[in-house]
Amino acid sequence: MKNIFIEGIQGAGKSTLLNNLHKHMPQYKVYYEGDISPVELAWCSYMTEEQYKDTCLKYPGLYNELKQHTIKEDGRIITDYTHILTDTEGFHKYMGQYEIYNGNLPYKDFKDIILKRYKTFNDTGNIFECSFFQNIIECLMLFYQMPDNEIIEFYRDIFAVLEDKDFLMLYIYVADARQTILNIRKERTDGNGNELWFPLMVQYLESSPYVKSHYNKEKCAENNSMDILVCHLERRQELELGIINKIIGNHAVVIPSKEYKIETLVQKL
Repeated sequence: MKNIFIEGIQGAGKSTLLNNLHKHMPQYKVYYEGDISPVELAWCSYMTEEQYKDTCLKYPGLYNELKQHTIKEDGRIITDYTHILTDTEGFHKYMGQYEIYNGNLPYKDFKDIILKRYKTFNDTGNIFECSFFQNIIECLMLFYQMPDNEIIEFYRDIFAVLEDKDFLMLYIYVADARQTILNIRKERTDGNGNELWFPLMVQYLESSPYVKSHYNKEKCAENNSMDILVCHLERRQELELGIINKIIGNHAVVIPSKEYKIETLVQKL
């Protein structure tokens, strides 16, 4: 059994593909974005023991939930805090400051943590959502503002760690990023039709140093947020496909969004 990484820009259909693969290959363990994963830390806090103790003291009413959603790894405390459902004011924002993403760490520390976790991971039979590109590459692009050539070198280092391990990336290619975003804006709403995903994505973009330095606040506010998001995702997809072509090679299969047959794909795996 190999490890399978599912990647693609937002709205490509990563979760749908993961669900379908799991139905056809139940022997595999699946990791959704936000789960405590052996290779990825998206939507998880990464604390020292002292920071975790302080958190438990700050939120005593959530102690049991924190304990249930926490593991200890190499002297660090990892909590998948977005799985803790609570209306406790400020809790999720407080936990978010301890993620490794969003420029919370110096770049060297960020890279060291990622490479170390990939190096120590030797399991097989897993399917990972967004554990190679999405959160890592967006942090490199938006918060560290790295040029494409430096991002490519970053992934050369990751691939050097993974190359001898049995893995395959399934990359879902989106032909029309704008239409894809329009579709998920309609899909990801509450019962009253209020958008849930798009405002959060815009807030994430506008908080990044890259967008702040490339777009003025007035422009973002004048209904151009959609254009900024589409431009970012188009650039990201182009960069990811370039990394696949230049580095990952036959360890990756590019499939068109919503135009593949799951039975055929499973047979190839």
